[in-house]
Amino acid sequence: MRIERYDADRGALLPLFALADDSATQVARYVSLGEILVARDGELIVGHAQIVESGRPGEFELKSLAVLGPRQGAGLGRELVEAVVARCRERGGQRLIVSTAAAAVGTLRFYQRQGFRMYLIVQDAFGPSTGYPDGRLIDGVPLRDQVFLELDLESG
Repeated sequence: MRIERYDADRGALLPLFALADDSATQVARYVSLGEILVARDGELIVGHAQIVESGRPGEFELKSLAVLGPRQGAGLGRELVEAVVARCRERGGQRLIVSTAAAAVGTLRFYQRQGFRMYLIVQDAFGPSTGYPDGRLIDGVPLRDQVFLELDLESG
């Protein structure tokens, strides 16, 4: 397994972006932004991570992260986050942020295990007005609120 920068057609990564985000409208808005790292098993891409500048000095956002279903649970997501952290530090980053749905308890747990800490909740961020299906449930919990997490890149 190797992780490397991806500079080819991002359209080929749309299935991975769809794993990370339920809104094709939102994916279309950000798929072309920033830098992409991919995890490859031979030539097969089995995961990706997208890094974008947040607009604040020294701050980057992990905008999209996904690992193909059969490869989940084997540490590849952690390896991608580690590669993102290293890349952001190389670029002078001081803070890395990520957001997810409050209903995505497993995802929240994953990021907290990587050292991220919650700092902001945006109520009603997910719904038809932002391109998400009405009434969507994640493990029986309504998809409504967005949680932001941060990682201090200067410590550790």
